[in-house]
Amino acid sequence: MPGPPTIDTALVTRLIHEQLPHWGDLEIRPVERQGHDNRTFRLGDAMGVRLPSAAHYAAHVEIEHTWLPRLASGLPLPIPAPLAIGRPSHAYPWPWTVNRWIAGRPTGADRVADLTGLARDLAGFLNALRAIDATGAPAPGAHNFFRGGELAVYDGETRACIDALRGQLDAAAALDVWESALEARHRAAPVWVHGDVAPDNLLVDDGSLCAVIDFGQLAAGDPACDLTIAWTLFSGPSRDIFRHELHADRATWLRARGWALWKALLMLRSGSTPPSQRAPHQVISELVEAD
Repeated sequence: MPGPPTIDTALVTRLIHEQLPHWGDLEIRPVERQGHDNRTFRLGDAMGVRLPSAAHYAAHVEIEHTWLPRLASGLPLPIPAPLAIGRPSHAYPWPWTVNRWIAGRPTGADRVADLTGLARDLAGFLNALRAIDATGAPAPGAHNFFRGGELAVYDGETRACIDALRGQLDAAAALDVWESALEARHRAAPVWVHGDVAPDNLLVDDGSLCAVIDFGQLAAGDPACDLTIAWTLFSGPSRDIFRHELHADRATWLRARGWALWKALLMLRSGSTPPSQRAPHQVISELVEAD
């Protein structure tokens, strides 16, 4: 079987010339910081081309193209605006998209002048997202890694990580956090969930939050998975502001701790942490100490 396609400037140039030739004279160049699920290229100054890196992420293209235009007017910050969908071809086997380009840089503690201000703005964005009617929205599932779905999907994986990392953490305390999260079931109506509220998907300009991107894991369900950033980016006063401003009850925060623990355990076990996020051992320590 052939391997995955090489996603580079030459491929994007070919796809644009074959399928969207009216943009064929625009410069194409890769962005400096690439994501895992997609590869992104600038198309001129005003647009970006986004191509899934594997078959598993291809379903996200149609979801974003369908739903982002419907969500945009209800949100206080810019989100990606799809302009065109490219079709699969012999050169590239999955759908791809052209979006309006949003200026800004991915969030990191060194790029944010006021983390408490960013925490307040992000809480306002998430509150607004959840307030939008979710009738007909996609449900959580394997296509979005069950974001917005039942945390119990990752029960076996989480327990295996805790067992493997016993020498690096308080296993009993971690299990207590996890089991408390599983017991705090989501019983409310489903609401819109971004699915991957991480520093790399929050753009800042002049140190302030200016946009939210990468809605590939968008679904309607339990909002707890969107709150893990309370530990992966925020701490101290900024975390307090985020919790105060966000409309979430105690059970939701208990589940959020579970989502954050699961992710931090995976990172600690693999030894891989995005540079924009806080160290997993630090996150785990704070999670087991939280009330």
